[in-house]
Amino acid sequence: MDVFEKLVKDGGPIGQHMDRAHGYFAFPKLEGELGPRMKFRGKDMIVWSLNNYLGLVNHPEIRKTDAEAAAKYGMGNPMGARMMSGNTEKHEELERVISQFVKREDTMLLNFGYQGIMSCIDALVNRRDVIVYDAESHACLVDGVRLHMGHRYAFKHNDAEDCEKQLQRATEMANKQGGGILVITEGVFGMDGEQGILKEIVALKKKFEFRLLIDDAHGFGYMGPTGAGADEAQGVQEGVDLYFSSMVKSLGSLGGFICGPRNVLKYLRYNVRSQIFAKSMPLLVVEGMLKRMDMVINQPQHREKLWAIVDRLQTGLKERGFDIGNTNSPVTPVFMKGDVPEATQMVMDLRENYHIFCSIVVYPVIPKGDIIYRLIPTASHSFEDVDLTLKAFEETKKKLDAGLYKAAEIPDMAEKF
Repeated sequence: MDVFEKLVKDGGPIGQHMDRAHGYFAFPKLEGELGPRMKFRGKDMIVWSLNNYLGLVNHPEIRKTDAEAAAKYGMGNPMGARMMSGNTEKHEELERVISQFVKREDTMLLNFGYQGIMSCIDALVNRRDVIVYDAESHACLVDGVRLHMGHRYAFKHNDAEDCEKQLQRATEMANKQGGGILVITEGVFGMDGEQGILKEIVALKKKFEFRLLIDDAHGFGYMGPTGAGADEAQGVQEGVDLYFSSMVKSLGSLGGFICGPRNVLKYLRYNVRSQIFAKSMPLLVVEGMLKRMDMVINQPQHREKLWAIVDRLQTGLKERGFDIGNTNSPVTPVFMKGDVPEATQMVMDLRENYHIFCSIVVYPVIPKGDIIYRLIPTASHSFEDVDLTLKAFEETKKKLDAGLYKAAEIPDMAEKF
């Protein structure tokens, strides 16, 4: 068989509807200044699909710093990987700032978060070690686990009892092979908004010997008293051995970082392949990140505004009878029942007639018959944005329940490509 034949046969599980969905339901083009109000196919929208939690992406101070840094350094500075010729005092300064903020000994910048954490997992374990991880971990963690050539065990999502069961299995295997155990979970799960069971997992250290790595991409910058993350919010920073976050959400930038003990970070600097064989993070990004960190640390009003918007949105949805699951973060899922064509018809109604743009998740990402609309409130949203969205959801839910979105197939809304 031609290796390409199987690729184009059905588009894969996520791409199976791409000929009808591209440019509308998938790969949509939002236009205009990044923020809560943008244009989609020429229409003004209230946008709930940007992970711009603190509203920093287009903050005037940020834009000014980014522009000045771009003019000062250009895109190429520094050239080369950090190990060879791409290290600077600015890179090390940013690492010190982050370390102090999250109360860790050391930090390593990652030029891309996804590839960075995958490569970190690969560097942390060998074939004798065992990984135990939450079954609903983000794809970057799952792909990192897939690189592991040893044993791995998934525990049911946020299930402490099953985590303990898998740790028992992992302990037996690690003892047999002469290896160790790495537990991986998230600080805030980006799909359902639940915080990871960090407290419960840390408590299991009394029974088992393991190290804990968390991905807190959706928690860094606003969770906890200072915004240092979900582990700060749960009071378990000392029990989390390695802390990872991306810079693309609350910080509205590029890249990521991993924090932990100095001796472990020293090892990672010389062994994380996606960093030692790739170009260093551009200085314009580093300087912009220093400004962002200064605002996160010294301007709590952004967190306060975010939580005010979150409370209004989530309280309003619950008061109107919507199921938002067990979210205890700004991530706001709205769970409904319906098939894929119904979901797409409802999305079209929300966008075309109510001018509400939010992400939709359907089969095969979740089970058939379920629909999840995911809303991401930010500090840049207004109470008016929330109230208009609540009204739109209330009215479209009545149509969904009345069967008004029934359709024989997914409508063709694609831009041909």
